[in-house]
Amino acid sequence: MSRKAFDVVGVGSNSVDHVLVLPDVLPSLLVSTKIRLRAQSVRCGGQTATTIGACRALGLTTSYVGVVGRDEDGRRVRDALARRGIDVTYLVEHEASTQTATILIHPESGSRVVLSDRDARLTLRADEIPADLLAGAHIVHVDDVDVAAAICAAKAAQEAGAVVTSDIDHATDQTDELLAAVTIPIFAEDTPKALTGVTDVETALRKLRRRHAGVLCVTLGERGAVALDGDRLHHQPAFPVDVRDTTGAGDVFRGGFIYGLRLGWPLPHILRFACAAAAVSCTRLGALDGVPLLEDVEQVLKGSGQWPVVSGR
Repeated sequence: MSRKAFDVVGVGSNSVDHVLVLPDVLPSLLVSTKIRLRAQSVRCGGQTATTIGACRALGLTTSYVGVVGRDEDGRRVRDALARRGIDVTYLVEHEASTQTATILIHPESGSRVVLSDRDARLTLRADEIPADLLAGAHIVHVDDVDVAAAICAAKAAQEAGAVVTSDIDHATDQTDELLAAVTIPIFAEDTPKALTGVTDVETALRKLRRRHAGVLCVTLGERGAVALDGDRLHHQPAFPVDVRDTTGAGDVFRGGFIYGLRLGWPLPHILRFACAAAAVSCTRLGALDGVPLLEDVEQVLKGSGQWPVVSGR
């Protein structure tokens, strides 16, 4: 078997984020209200771009496939990824404005509201994803923004022998097809309920087990994460930190999950590491700017008496 070129290849979304930090106390948001911001900045993010950024920061070799516009924001995304050592050979440019998001952050809680805009012309096509790149990866990660392309990428990657992880953020009429195409789906907190009609996360996952035989994982925000492996449910609580910004925490969790998966760790250890990585990201402003280095995650785990996770590189 030939040597794989990358530990992980990401196929999915990116964004330029306008991050606005609100005042501690907000007035009633009525017409004509004026609010003085505490801070504002422009940073890069997006679901898969942030996950791949986390994978690279943790030490994995990475490549990214996605679409930007032929504009200044597109150059900003390309430069931000390349500067971090991510291969951007297959970053595609379309005649459109790069996706943007306005992120409103409440400084006391770190919670955020995301207002996003994406031109339909930014849609990634399946023929823009090189099959040889997928075949050269140990792990391929997709999101559900351009779901048709994600399904094609996941199927091709599995056929080439790669493990496929996914960020399933919402339910559509194509989610079942995406679910069937990936090895390990990682759901946002509300997605299992949307797919099954069941509120309880464990019950929803056990119902989803009828559609997917592999590991099923759900991020739960401040409650950590759970994963169903066979019939056994694993729960990892979140690590307590001083939260500054929760933007991208779920994406960083997925990067930490992929890191542990690539090193062959048992599932409980993967969940522990991924939750610690997400915790670090919550202490920093921005999505891609919030990704942790390996030593940052180690520090959180050491502080909780849970390092080393397992022996690894």
